[in-house]
Amino acid sequence: MSHSKPLRPFFIIWSGQALSLVGSAAVQFALVWWLTQETGSATILATASLVAFLPQVLLGPFAGVLVDRWSRRWTMFLADGLIALATLLLAYLFWIEVIQIWHIFALMFVRSLGGAFHGPAMQASTSLMVPREHLTRVQGINQMLEGGLGIIGAPLGALLLAALPMQGILAVDVVTALFALIPLLFIAVPQPEKSAEEAASGKKTAYWTQMRQGLAYVWAWPGILLLMLLAMLVNFVLTPVISLLPLLVSDYFGGGAWEFGLMQSIFGVGIIVGGLVLGAWGGFKKQIYTSLMGLTGLGLGIGLTGLAPANFFWLAVVGGFLSGSMIAMTNGPIRAILQMAIAPEMQGRVFSLIGSLASAMTPIGLVLAGPLADRFGERPLFIAAGMITVLAGLAGFFIPALLNVEDGRSRPLTTPEPAPKQSAQTTR
Repeated sequence: MSHSKPLRPFFIIWSGQALSLVGSAAVQFALVWWLTQETGSATILATASLVAFLPQVLLGPFAGVLVDRWSRRWTMFLADGLIALATLLLAYLFWIEVIQIWHIFALMFVRSLGGAFHGPAMQASTSLMVPREHLTRVQGINQMLEGGLGIIGAPLGALLLAALPMQGILAVDVVTALFALIPLLFIAVPQPEKSAEEAASGKKTAYWTQMRQGLAYVWAWPGILLLMLLAMLVNFVLTPVISLLPLLVSDYFGGGAWEFGLMQSIFGVGIIVGGLVLGAWGGFKKQIYTSLMGLTGLGLGIGLTGLAPANFFWLAVVGGFLSGSMIAMTNGPIRAILQMAIAPEMQGRVFSLIGSLASAMTPIGLVLAGPLADRFGERPLFIAAGMITVLAGLAGFFIPALLNVEDGRSRPLTTPEPAPKQSAQTTR
C-alpha cells in the first residue's frame, strides 16, 4: 500500500492548523503588548500568563477523558470554533470601544480551555492517520512549526499592530481559524476501536471509570511513567532558567535588546534546524536513543550558555543554537514514541495527563528560580541546570524500562494492544 494516500488527508488538516497557529501567535503578542501599553502593570501581565496557563494544567486530565469519549474530529472542530467565536466577540468589543481588561483575560481563558481539548485530540488523531514509520518525521515537522512560531509570532504581531486596529488583528485570527475549521468538515478522522467491554455491552464506560483506567494505565507501565517523570524534571529545571535569559544577557554579558533578541532568534532557528534534520533523518531505529541523545545535547547547550566567559558572547549564542536544535531532537521522538506505544483509545487521557503534570512543574520552578538567581546569580543556575539535564539524559541509557518503552516489553499485560494502524488509516 502506498503511504502517500493516507498522509494527504492528515497534511491537509495539519496545514490548516498551522495557518491558524500563525494567526494565534500574532494575536497573542498583540494582546500582551496592548495590556503592557494600557496598564504598564507587571501584576496584570503575570495574571494574563496565569490565566493562559492554568486551564490546561488543571483541566487537562479531565479534558483528556472526554477526548477519548468523543469524536476527535468534532472535538477539534468545536474547540477551534469556540476560540474563533470568542475572538470575534472580543473584536466586536474593541470595535464598539467598550473593552475591559477582564475581556482579554476571558479570551485567554477560552483559548487555553480550547487548547486543553484540541492538543490531545490532534495528537491522538495523528497516530491513526500517519503510518507508524513516519510518526517521528511528522513530529520533526511539528518541531519546525513550533520553532517558526517562536521566531515570526512577535514580528508579525508588531507588523499587524502598525497596520491595523486591534479589532482588525483579531479578525485576521478569525480568518486564519477558518483554515483549521473547514478541512474538518470534509475530512474524516479515524476513531480508535472500542474496548472489549464497550463492544460487548454496547454502552460507553462511565466517565470516572475511564479516568481511573487512564491513571492505572500510566501507573502500571514503568516506561511511560519514567518518560513522564523525565518531562517533569526537564520542565522544572530548564523552563525557569530560560526565563532568566534576559538577565543573563544584560547582567553578565553586558548586552542590550539586540543581544537578547539574537539569543531568542537563534534559539528558534535551532529548533527549526533540529526539526528539519529530524524530519529528514527520522531518528535512530530505537527512538528513545534519539530523545536521550537530544536531552544530553540540550543540557550541554544550556551549560555552554552559562559557562561562556563574559567577553565570549558568541559562545553563548552557539549554546543557544545547540539548545534549540536539541529540543527538537528530544521532544519529537518522545511524542512519536507515545503515539506509537500507547493504545489509541487511551491516547487522549495519557497525553493530557503527561502534558498537565509536566506543565505544572513550570510555575513551581519559576517560584524557586527568582530567589536562587538573586542569591547566586543567573550563571550558576544555567550551569547547574545544564549538568542536571546531561546527567538525566545519560542516566536514561542505563534504565531498561525506559529503553524498552517503544517495543512493547514494558506494556502492562492487562492492557489491550493498540488496533492495527492500517485498518484505521482510511479517511473515506
